[in-house]
Amino acid sequence: MNDVLVAMSGGVDSSAAAALLKEEGHQIVGCTMQLWDYRRNPSRNGVPQVGKCCSLDDVYDARRVADHLGFRFYVLNLQEQFERKVIEPFIDSYLKGKTPIPCTLCNTFLKFDRLLLFARQIGISRVATGHYARLISDTKDGYMLLKGKDAGKDQSYYLFELTQEQLSSISFPVGHYEKGAIREIARSRGLLTATKPESQEICFIPDGDYPNFIRRHASEVNKDLLPLLERADQSGPILFKDGSHLGTHSGVFQFTVGQRRGIGVAHHKPLYVLRSDIRRNVLVVGYREDLYSSGLIAERINWISGHYPSKPVRAKVKIRSRHEEASALIVLEKVKEGADLSWRAKVTFETDQMSITPGQAAVFYDGERVLGGGWIVQKIPSGESQ
Repeated sequence: MNDVLVAMSGGVDSSAAAALLKEEGHQIVGCTMQLWDYRRNPSRNGVPQVGKCCSLDDVYDARRVADHLGFRFYVLNLQEQFERKVIEPFIDSYLKGKTPIPCTLCNTFLKFDRLLLFARQIGISRVATGHYARLISDTKDGYMLLKGKDAGKDQSYYLFELTQEQLSSISFPVGHYEKGAIREIARSRGLLTATKPESQEICFIPDGDYPNFIRRHASEVNKDLLPLLERADQSGPILFKDGSHLGTHSGVFQFTVGQRRGIGVAHHKPLYVLRSDIRRNVLVVGYREDLYSSGLIAERINWISGHYPSKPVRAKVKIRSRHEEASALIVLEKVKEGADLSWRAKVTFETDQMSITPGQAAVFYDGERVLGGGWIVQKIPSGESQ
């Protein structure tokens, strides 16, 4: 059996993954990524607020699981890379009126990039994580990424940027189990994480206050973001979809597409955010039915097999992690970005979809299989062609 580096978050899923691999006969080495300095978070009663993920307590829990199961354990400090690859794009996206997905960026640039590199540096060729996803190998399409068995916990949406090279070196041991079975595996092995609660919030914003996080950290992460913050944090007009003035907002970056609460305008029907016009510092609102779109444009497409289709593809598409898949026609084209070539997709849905949001991902499925995906840059309004 081969050595495997297990990415240990200090939660039940990665702990169970380590136990399962060890019982299969693999030589296990554990590793926790230290990503964020929680001393930088606002204090409550003199103590910095800590999320339910990636905290020092999680590091201690991961180490204790490693000690219990009897394998080596490392803590890998990736705070600098986390700021550059996750925090900075997160802030930049919000200040440009988009809604980012930091978990996908963390997977792409840290778990399955830096962690794989570290594994090879210590002589290990494979990395395992506690993601609810599955892998199979096919002679035609190489490694195929599949949904996790537990539909309610499936995390394949966040993994669409994985490549064939990465898939050849990773494992998802818990993806073949239901969540309840994973907790029972951890309990029966005496793992202290067996009853540990799930992490829900973004790890570096435990209080969920995105605007204040962005205000606090924009200058620390990249001072070039300050002009964007200054512009996006000014009060400005709230306009109805027809251009009529309804009120004043306190900063457009505080609102996301589809948001209903917090608009602060009295109206005879519920109002929803349709879009943020960062350039004009305008928040545009309308009714629920105005949120529907017939399609989207996505860029930086990754087709997991590596064989990009030359013909239109019919598939199911998710536009958010918990969004119900919708049937669509996907047309890919190669585009030039400076000196580089990349792929772009036009996605046309059979049925209009609600709250398509720039900054989120559009992930393409064929049944259980993840075909690939890309980053939404534009929605196509109902009734329009592109």
